[in-house]
Amino acid sequence: MPTVKTLSSLARAGALAGKRVFIRSDLNVPFNEAGEITEDTRIRASVPAIRMALDAGAAVMVTSHLGRPKEGVCTPADSLEAVGARLSQLLGQPVTLLRDWVDGVQVQPGQVVLLENCRCNVGEKKNDPALARKMAALCDVYVNDAFGTAHRAEATTEGIARYAPVACAGPLLEAELDALGKALFEPRRPLVAIVGGSKVSTKLSILQALAAKVDKLVVGGGIANTFMLAAGLKIGKSLAEPEQIDQARAVIEMMKARGAEVPIPVDVVCAKTFGAEAVPAVKEAADVAEDDMILDIGPRTTAQLAAILAQAGTIVWNGPVGVFEFEAFAGGTQGVARAVADSPAFSIAGGGDTLAAIAKFHIADKMGYISTGGGAFLEFLEGKPLPAVEALKVRAAE
Repeated sequence: MPTVKTLSSLARAGALAGKRVFIRSDLNVPFNEAGEITEDTRIRASVPAIRMALDAGAAVMVTSHLGRPKEGVCTPADSLEAVGARLSQLLGQPVTLLRDWVDGVQVQPGQVVLLENCRCNVGEKKNDPALARKMAALCDVYVNDAFGTAHRAEATTEGIARYAPVACAGPLLEAELDALGKALFEPRRPLVAIVGGSKVSTKLSILQALAAKVDKLVVGGGIANTFMLAAGLKIGKSLAEPEQIDQARAVIEMMKARGAEVPIPVDVVCAKTFGAEAVPAVKEAADVAEDDMILDIGPRTTAQLAAILAQAGTIVWNGPVGVFEFEAFAGGTQGVARAVADSPAFSIAGGGDTLAAIAKFHIADKMGYISTGGGAFLEFLEGKPLPAVEALKVRAAE
């Protein structure tokens, strides 16, 4: 991983006893209309850092963003109150929610307080230096344990890291950087990337970056349809971006020049309409009619991809290969998911739709690593520097 200080090393060195530790976690969890948390993976993932600091004798402050509140306003819908209640259950001790905290926090060693939604503070998103300095003054040690926000330069992710007396990575961020580094910088070959999604344009830079590194670049969803067009196939009325055909061809040629490959679907699952009730029809890729919509890859393509994944040394997965939310068009993504799970390769997956597919097909325990980051995961794959991580690297070099 990049050279940064870590919370675990500080804890081992006994450097946290009696210290005020400020942890930036990612507690941005989904709620239902009744205001109940519907999925608490991120809260559970935040516990090891908090427990590590508490066990080392620290006074612990934790904050996170939740949703997209208006700065300067904190409505009940923006509040971390329910998150605090769940965190208290998981930690087995009280977690007090503090609403106005920027100008001072009272917390004793062995205690943990939850600082209300940091994005309610004016200047958070713009990374206001004055706000960052105030936050830094609250602590002796700043800990970034929120990989999912590492691609954003905000006051609690980047600014505070510059001004806190000590700045370090928490165990979740440390694990993310280790896993991603292993997959991209020291991969066991062949390195296979699976990139699904609706648009080439939103993932073009990722596709180009991966085309320079991977041995096989598997494309799925609307992206695959655009690549099919680039390969001279007809796709009917399927979702695609004809204006990106030249870019798709460039990626194919870049891969070919390296002796690598973008596998193009040989068969697909089509329908005349889009919806859960649509009637599926398996067709050869060359036989797609003008009124067909491609909603999944076919069984032969799935088998071909499974064979590629079985031979892989490292797999990076972002995005489904079909409309897996509809049962009739879930076969391709399920087949790919099972192949990733069964492969001896080190596998790393990230992105909301990918995590949903992993949950749906019950393969979480078979994955090498599941990333908590969406945007940060993609930007790391592109090779872009992550501002929050860069700030920690600068501090470690001081």
